[in-house]
Amino acid sequence: MLRLTWVQPEDLIGHELHQAAQDGREPSAAATRWKAAGGQDAPLRAGASPKPASRYLRRLAADLLDELADLPSKLTDLEPTDLTTIKASCPSWPTPLGPRAYVPPGAAPVPPRGGTPQARASAPAPTPPPTRARYEAAWLGRAVGCLLGKPVEKLPLDAIRSLARSTGNWPLTTYFTAHGVPEALLAAHPWNRRSATTSLAENIDGMPEDDDLNYPLLNLLLLQRHGRTFTTQDVAALWLDELPAGRTFTAERIAYRNLLLGLDPPHTARHRNPFREWIGALIRADVHGWTNPGDPAAAAEQAHRDATLTHTANGVYAAMFTAATIATAATGTYDIHACLRTGLTVVPPASRLAAAVTHAIQLAREHEDFDTVVDHLHATHPHHWVHAIPNTALIAAALTHANGDFTGSICRAVSGGWDTDSNGATVGSIAALLAGTPSALPDRWTAPLKNRLSTSVGDFDGIGFDTLAHLTHREAVRP
Repeated sequence: MLRLTWVQPEDLIGHELHQAAQDGREPSAAATRWKAAGGQDAPLRAGASPKPASRYLRRLAADLLDELADLPSKLTDLEPTDLTTIKASCPSWPTPLGPRAYVPPGAAPVPPRGGTPQARASAPAPTPPPTRARYEAAWLGRAVGCLLGKPVEKLPLDAIRSLARSTGNWPLTTYFTAHGVPEALLAAHPWNRRSATTSLAENIDGMPEDDDLNYPLLNLLLLQRHGRTFTTQDVAALWLDELPAGRTFTAERIAYRNLLLGLDPPHTARHRNPFREWIGALIRADVHGWTNPGDPAAAAEQAHRDATLTHTANGVYAAMFTAATIATAATGTYDIHACLRTGLTVVPPASRLAAAVTHAIQLAREHEDFDTVVDHLHATHPHHWVHAIPNTALIAAALTHANGDFTGSICRAVSGGWDTDSNGATVGSIAALLAGTPSALPDRWTAPLKNRLSTSVGDFDGIGFDTLAHLTHREAVRP
């Protein structure tokens, strides 16, 4: 029997009970009714339970989803979703781009070569024009980080460590391999079944399809068709035209279903959607940052219009944080620490995401051993492995601990578990921007990609990363 993932009420209700407890609602009455009727917990790592529920349980789950959505939240004022209120809650919201580059709080730009130290540090440098090389590095970095994390997606932290150690690849320094892994270990912790045939070192032949690359392609199309003034409705229409429903997951699949039911954004993000604070909006943020170099405010606002199709509150903030961080990194002017500080300026400071990212950066500064940082983060965040809060915290910790170095950053991000391919992709994009050119990325990472990306999005299948760089550059310099 077909068990459609991420949409059936009996599979959603357990996730919504967790979400309600996290976002300030009181779900205990609904939880008691669900358990008393024989309802089960949410599937731990899959998108659907192995057996269908009875008609009664399915109807009860749907009713409880609606009841939970109507409960008041004590965090409403601290964690708004509308942009005007978000901006009002951010005292250091970055100013729009002027004649000179935006300077992150507490940071001076990296001085250009030549001249006296006093002259070089006296004023912000003009925002440099984006280059195709920087964009090619960013696309490659996103693909490499994603590819590194794909075989171990969904695996628990101890499994990732054991698999890597069994082949002498711990701490991580290169792609995972099955060569040398004991059969008993593979039986206990099998690779991600969708990815092993394309993403283990011995199997890589170009960049395989992944939603972490599909969404940047879609957002490139979005800018080509609608420009920077696109609306959330434009995002929705593009998805219906270009995104196969079967290539959506979690919040994106719920929103897609809601669009087909005739719901309009932003209600698409709230209706029976327990995944509205998960990682989906974050993985769509890169293009918004890439095409607004030096203008983190504009990048964050574009990310907000994109994210509110599917997400609310911290799910939206994660996308805005990422876009603003990338917009700062895209200038090639600031170090990773200044970029992350800028990212935090667009996140409401009283939100759970701001607290998690701040804590993660502090841990990364305090502990020399990154495994210790990861253990602290996993003990602190008992969220689902796809939730935006722990994953964004891990992204910030990995970049901070590695000081923005490309290999160090992607390996730390993937070794930290949770949503390994998504975290590797975002960290890879940011660290590659800082590196600046494809030649700055080690050949062992980029050569297996063969300048070829597979995708189910439109006419992009088989496209080269150099071509994507050209297309991205064109959108970045468009008036």
